[in-house]
Amino acid sequence: MNAVFLMLMGLGAMALGYFMYSKFICEKIFQVDPNFRTPAHELQDGVDYVPTNKYILWGHHFTSVAGAAPILGPAIAVIWGWVPAFLWVVFGTIFFAGVHDAGAIWASSRNKARSIGALTGDIVGNRARSIFMIVIFLVLLMVNAVFAVVIANQLINFPSATLPVWGAIVVALIIGQLIYRKVIGLLMVTILGVTALYGMIYLGPMLPFSLPTETMLGLTDRQSWIILLFVYAAIASLLPVWALLQPRDYINGIQLFIGLGLLYGAVLLASPDVVAPAFNREVPAGTPSLIPLLFVTIACGAISGFHGLVASGTTSKQLDKEPDLRFVGYFGAVGEGALALAAIIAVSAGFATLADWQAIYHNFGQGGVAAFTRGGANILEQGLGLDTVMAQTLLTVMVVLFAGTTMDTGLRLQRYIFQEWGSIYRIGWMQKTLPATLLAVGCCLLLAFGAGGDGAGGMLIWPLFGTTNQLLARLTLLVITVMLVKLGRPMWYTLAPLLFLLCMTTLGLLIQLKTFYDNGDWFLFTLDIVILAAAILVILEASSALTKQIKANKVVVPEP
Repeated sequence: MNAVFLMLMGLGAMALGYFMYSKFICEKIFQVDPNFRTPAHELQDGVDYVPTNKYILWGHHFTSVAGAAPILGPAIAVIWGWVPAFLWVVFGTIFFAGVHDAGAIWASSRNKARSIGALTGDIVGNRARSIFMIVIFLVLLMVNAVFAVVIANQLINFPSATLPVWGAIVVALIIGQLIYRKVIGLLMVTILGVTALYGMIYLGPMLPFSLPTETMLGLTDRQSWIILLFVYAAIASLLPVWALLQPRDYINGIQLFIGLGLLYGAVLLASPDVVAPAFNREVPAGTPSLIPLLFVTIACGAISGFHGLVASGTTSKQLDKEPDLRFVGYFGAVGEGALALAAIIAVSAGFATLADWQAIYHNFGQGGVAAFTRGGANILEQGLGLDTVMAQTLLTVMVVLFAGTTMDTGLRLQRYIFQEWGSIYRIGWMQKTLPATLLAVGCCLLLAFGAGGDGAGGMLIWPLFGTTNQLLARLTLLVITVMLVKLGRPMWYTLAPLLFLLCMTTLGLLIQLKTFYDNGDWFLFTLDIVILAAAILVILEASSALTKQIKANKVVVPEP
């Protein structure tokens, strides 16, 4: 199989999904209304609620939800073969992720931009809300702590990426002022911003920067980077969205789409063969079964509960017109699917021989970001003639900017969670922005430095991210489904993905539970039981909420 055919089939299917399926979902199922007054206008405050151009908002949503996960998951999952990963990414994007993301924005905007967690109490019940809030907190804790480690490691391994990564923040601050104060048009802002970013990528290899490898103030270079990243993320989460979050996400989104275009262009020109097996029948010893682990190993890029947090936490507060949610939400999911597809191609066709591929994938969990950077750099070198250092810098900056924008949004969302808890339990000081932000940062640092002491403690609970994240996606789909039933609209377009995830996630939790027990990992074993109990409660709450709503509204459930 040539990688060009893989690329054309994947991108072609996702394009059809956007132009046809998303149009049907948004117009016939969600019934978006161009005259609906969105919360961005109704509650406009210039800080969190800001009506935003749909292209800028798409940039925010796309880069916030993408992170490193749509690279990491597919780059690990190809150990079962490229066909299962390819099919799940393509069909997951079209029928799962796009509907989930657009639906979460719709549900939140129709309820004053409240988060999915808060909505659960009204739509499903207080018990479900309690479960949801705990799951949300765990997912955000994992994402923020682990992505800080991923970024720190990339900056250590590729010093040439330091200048463009941190320089992007300065560019975003300038762009934010230019856009907000309407100094020049959006097109000119875009051209200037992208030129500046790529100029710094070009200069990066000439001006590499690393922190001292010896301990500084008792901290290693990785620990120092992690602290610096959280200091930045805390400041970013306190600023108005127009000042840094929106322009950083927008210009990064454009730059990252250009990066994807370069990678796909290199695939066309180099026309590499896929050396990875279509179905790997000789998986390394200890590799778990394809079903259900594929569907939790690849979350972002197919469907991810974290997307619902962004969609209802920040995106819905900036939605200018309700029809924009199709472009922002569904097309944002398509962008992430395109990134996941690029990761699959890079790690499947970026190596010279099957033996080279097998040397990387000798154990389950191998591959990941390192395999993407190496394989993608080889394709860029063959197709576009970029030297190895420049190609690796380009891909490293892509990974870090994705992860960094996710951290920006993730910490802001975690602050919202503490503020919502303060509102629910009537704790006045916790409802204030600064204390809630400090609590969010403190929890992340406690996890990072409290487990192992090397700054990588977030990795301790990362094995549970896939199942926990998909549990969160189920809860989001549950809220959307109940809303549709209440409105008397067809529910199978959200209920079918919900039921599929219900089966895969619950089975995945049971398999992981046995693995943790066999390995004597009692911390993860206990945490897995807690999440499994939450999954069972979700099943009960889902059944109860849907049954009650159908009876209350005398809705006849249509055949799927």
